[in-house]
Amino acid sequence: MTYPNTLIFVDFPSTDPEASGRFYEAVFGWEVEPRPAGVFHRIVPGDNFLVDGEPGPTGNLHMGIFNVANARPHPDPEGVGPRQVASGGYATRTWILVSDDDSIDAILGRALEHGATLLWRDHYWAEFNGFNAAFLDPWGNTFVLWEKGGDSPSIPEGFTDE
Repeated sequence: MTYPNTLIFVDFPSTDPEASGRFYEAVFGWEVEPRPAGVFHRIVPGDNFLVDGEPGPTGNLHMGIFNVANARPHPDPEGVGPRQVASGGYATRTWILVSDDDSIDAILGRALEHGATLLWRDHYWAEFNGFNAAFLDPWGNTFVLWEKGGDSPSIPEGFTDE
């Protein structure tokens, strides 16, 4: 068997990468680096994944924000269309494992305060033993927030579950 192709990066479309960077910094606490400002911004979403409460050998993937007006890289300096964010249907969903130092409610509060739209909250999915909620950022990207259910999770009253 050959070595599989490896995912190395995910980019979020935006009409304003600088504003998107400020949004993700405020909501998730991520470091955002303009590379170059207004064209492409690299997101550094945190340290290495924790193993038994300590940083392990596996680092988090970096992500990006690209300007839909001229998505780089592209062989043509003028880029190619479309030149707007997707609308009217599903696009990529990004799943965020909520840190033990944060909470779904706190992240949703920050996201809504910075212009996000709530999609759902207070849901438990038994298949993957997790509590979740989701929001749409101001540029149409969906984020699903995830907290581990743990051993024998108790579903709070008022939560939906499946």
